[in-house]
Amino acid sequence: MRRRTVLSAAGAAALAVPVLGAAPAVAAPATVRRGCLDIRGVDISSLPKNEDHGAVYRTADGRREDPVRLLAQAGVTHARLKVWVNPADGYNNKAHILPLARRLKRAGVGIWIDFHYSDSWADPAHQTKPAAWADLDVAGLTRAVYDHTADVLGALKRQGTPAQLVQIGNELNGGLIWPEGNWEHFDTMTAFLKAGLSAARDTTPRVRTILHLANGGDNGLYRWWFDNMVAYGVDFDIIGLSYYPFWHGPIANAAANMADITARYGKPCVIAETAYPFTLESEDDVNDILNDPSQLTEGFPATPAGQAAWLRAVADLAAGVPDGQGLGYCYWEGLWTYRAGSGWDPTDSSSGNAWENLALFDFQDRALPGLRTLGRYRS
Repeated sequence: MRRRTVLSAAGAAALAVPVLGAAPAVAAPATVRRGCLDIRGVDISSLPKNEDHGAVYRTADGRREDPVRLLAQAGVTHARLKVWVNPADGYNNKAHILPLARRLKRAGVGIWIDFHYSDSWADPAHQTKPAAWADLDVAGLTRAVYDHTADVLGALKRQGTPAQLVQIGNELNGGLIWPEGNWEHFDTMTAFLKAGLSAARDTTPRVRTILHLANGGDNGLYRWWFDNMVAYGVDFDIIGLSYYPFWHGPIANAAANMADITARYGKPCVIAETAYPFTLESEDDVNDILNDPSQLTEGFPATPAGQAAWLRAVADLAAGVPDGQGLGYCYWEGLWTYRAGSGWDPTDSSSGNAWENLALFDFQDRALPGLRTLGRYRS
């Protein structure tokens, strides 16, 4: 999701069209350890750019440390890395992912790749076609999806750092690679998804594949979208959800949705994105996305303790999915602290960071209690 854009449930509802095909049969659930979560992840996509602009990371008592080591020491199991095709700033591409993957492998942290199939942010409001693909027809775009996916995942495997998890697309409420792959063209959308899924399995046979939507409390959206995936024969492993309480409704709605979709499709789920502020203050001159008490969830203040409490709540949400079908969760951009030049817009070096008060490090670069909560709670 592009974090400067607040997405409403109404946007998802506008996509509602008749479901294709009958409800799928329910498959036997996978067995996981009761009460424990196999995925306790952090998206660290902005780390290379942040470090290149001078970011440092410290232990809770102020000692400087490699941030990847801090994740591992906290008990984080996976790091999520987004992939753009040809970004203007040169980050979030294969050249930067490969060395970061080597750091993760050395630290014992698993690799979760998140393909956006765009040169910039892909989310329910933006699925812009890569510039290099602008003149391709549907067959050419399908091949480009396969080749791009295979290129990145193949390079990771060849250097000895294969991905354990891979998202084929990001927050796909309205499809991908617009306009050809938008929600009005499920045949083309699913052709693109099948190409990416095939490339993932061809290059990394043991990888677990994820299809990911936003609006994690909207059961109507998930039934509509995944019923269509089943009707078109799309074969994937895990349902991914974004669930932010300040955008996506009460936790009870997310719990009901996760219980329903895991039973309906016979697939486990993972909360692919969540976050919560540790303060409502801003370190830079960009107004942060979370900046007003009215945006907070009752019982969770914008404090370090409130952030850690939210992490326990979202871990409980994942662990509470019936039959052990909740695999875990991932905290979005937990290392995106403020550094001048490391802003949200890859085309504008002066763009700021509207997310630093939701990071897992404070304005003095010290690890917050939530980092250890994320790694150790339900481990």
